[in-house]
Order: sequence, then C-alpha cells, then structure tokens
Amino acid sequence: MNSKILMIVGDYGEDLEIYFPFQALTLLGFQVDAVCPQKKKQDKVKTAVHDFRDGDQTYMESRGHDFTINADFPQDPSQYAGLVLPGGRAPEYLRLHDEVLVVVEHFLKEKKPIVAVCHGIQLLTAVGGLEGKKLTCYPACKFEVTKQGGVYEKVGYDEVVVDGNIVTSPAWPGHANAFREFVKLLGVTITHK
Repeated sequence: MNSKILMIVGDYGEDLEIYFPFQALTLLGFQVDAVCPQKKKQDKVKTAVHDFRDGDQTYMESRGHDFTINADFPQDPSQYAGLVLPGGRAPEYLRLHDEVLVVVEHFLKEKKPIVAVCHGIQLLTAVGGLEGKKLTCYPACKFEVTKQGGVYEKVGYDEVVVDGNIVTSPAWPGHANAFREFVKLLGVTITHK
C-alpha cells in the first residue's frame, strides 16, 4: 500500500480541517505531506477557526494557529495515494495557482481517493470533471458544485457524501465520518480486538 498522502493548505485554511487530518492520518501510519504553493518546507501558514452559532447566517471566524508546511509543493503528484483538501478561506485563492489545479486534476483523472471538507470543494470545482457526481460542501459553495454539473447533496454538518473516489463533508463536524470513508478508499480497515 502506498502510504503517502498529499494535503494542500494555505493561509487562513480552517484550523481543525488542517490539524485533524494531518494528525489522524499520521496516527494511522500515513506520511502526510502538507504543502502550499509559493511556500517551502518549514514555512508556516496561518489558520482560522470557524464556529457555528445558532441564529447566525454564516460561520464566525477568528485567528487560529500557525501550521508548519512539512514538504515542498510536488512536481509529480503520482507518488501520492490520496489527496486531502481542507476548507476555510484558503481554497478561494489556492485555486488561482496552476500547479494546484494540475495536482487536483491528476487525482480526479486517476480516480485516486480525495477528501474535500467545507470550502475544499472549490479546488475540485475549479478543475471541473464533476458531472453527475454526488457531492456536498459548505452550503455557500453549492452553486459552484451545480454549475460544474455536480449533484449537490444537502446533509448535516456531521455527515458525508461518498461518490466513487470522492468523499465530501460540509464542515469539520463531519471529520470522523469523512476520514473513516477516506481511509477505506485507501484500503485501510480498522478493527478492534
């Protein structure tokens, strides 16, 4: 089994959507390369914390932690078994980098496992090729999904949608379910004795 996972991060990505997958996948024995275009290994990205309050029309944002990039942006994405796309504000500008789109397109074309949480879907919609795919995301991004021919599924924030090689969830409360499905696609079975 290839144990290398690529995670694309950027400034003001959602704190939990960066830290949780990095730590959880590392715990399971994967090598998670967290990369950012125009940043090098040991550079940092700033994260943001998004919280949901009853009655608010959208999430509230505050400054999170600094997260250290642990690898340079790959020239060859074929070395990776899976792709993690956290949300937050980072995806809206990460999709402006051609090298990011090339990597995302590689995973889509090769049908390798992808997990996109919240606004992470924006990196998939920027590439296209989602016609007929059932997907979910933060509700504000649903129009990007439908404009690319995807089928938006409205689910709870702690739920996921799996369609082929793509796992999506609307927000960080869905992490446990999203990453359980993602590692299944990677060929990992977790058992308890």
